[in-house]
Amino acid sequence: MPTLLSTLRLRDVEFRNRIFVSPMCQYSARDGMPNEWHMVHLGSRAVGGAGLVIAEATAVSPIGRITPDDTGIWNDEQAAGWAPIARFLRENGASPGIQLAHAGRKASCLAPWKGSGSVPPEAGGWEPEAPSATPFAPDYAAPRAMTSADIARLVEEFRAATTRALAAGFEVVEIHMAHGYLLHQFLSPLSNRRSDEFGGSLENRMRLPLLVVDAVRAALPERLPLFVRISATDWADGGWDLAQSLTLARRARDRGVDLVDCSSGGLVPYAKIPAEAGYQVGFAAALRREARIATGAVGLILTPEQAEGIVARGDADAVLLARPFLRDPYWPLHAADALGAATPWPVQYERARPRK
Repeated sequence: MPTLLSTLRLRDVEFRNRIFVSPMCQYSARDGMPNEWHMVHLGSRAVGGAGLVIAEATAVSPIGRITPDDTGIWNDEQAAGWAPIARFLRENGASPGIQLAHAGRKASCLAPWKGSGSVPPEAGGWEPEAPSATPFAPDYAAPRAMTSADIARLVEEFRAATTRALAAGFEVVEIHMAHGYLLHQFLSPLSNRRSDEFGGSLENRMRLPLLVVDAVRAALPERLPLFVRISATDWADGGWDLAQSLTLARRARDRGVDLVDCSSGGLVPYAKIPAEAGYQVGFAAALRREARIATGAVGLILTPEQAEGIVARGDADAVLLARPFLRDPYWPLHAADALGAATPWPVQYERARPRK
């Protein structure tokens, strides 16, 4: 059995393999409500054999959405909308996960196929909030600097969203601290210009993300795992980097985080990212080795052989795939065949399985 297709257990959740579906925004919701598109999009990846399917960045508040078309889980109606999706994932062998997010200064933007930049309030947008009143880019609206009361409210929003995620039937919660969104904005000195207890030193910049970890972990039952997604580096001078990521990973581990999902970039538009096959795997390997925490590798992991090498070498405990799953919802089934493994197909599809 290839390591990629072996089970992985975190707390009381056992994943049937180490191929996870990365959260992928679909920009297809209305008023934060998931719909038939999300059922089919996520459900087909469970049918396709993934061990964990993580729903897209799901906003903990209306102003936390990246676009007006994002999903949310800030009310009970949205949680009820997620429930049949989570149930379908579980019934088809995949653990259901959800990524909880707040976009911060990158909120109130256009969906990618509609253009770039901010959506003004008169067109359905809103004023974003952030650690500091510095916009992401020239075509983005200037955010409002968050007050202490705003920060306390945000922690409560993450806690309440976690409770709703549990009610919806999700088994894994991932906190989004990457890609230049709000918690990443607090971590990086390039976006966090505060002079209070939430800015300045590394200890202060980590304070809010770790408060969110504490709130989410307290709301989760002990049996369920907690993930965080981080950008291990900003790819920019003077920004967040691997050394700081190691410190954060150790602190998160001690607070009950079970896996760090290791991505990078997204904080500043001028970052020069050396994107090539497996270019972020080294971050996952470093955190796994030096912070002694389970990690997920993500980013241009394209072939079954490449993915198998990552987990077999111990560079990561799992791989998280995005675009490969968009191209092929059944990537794990085809990977098993490519690696010579006898993995069962859904009985409804068995007659189409290639025979050797």
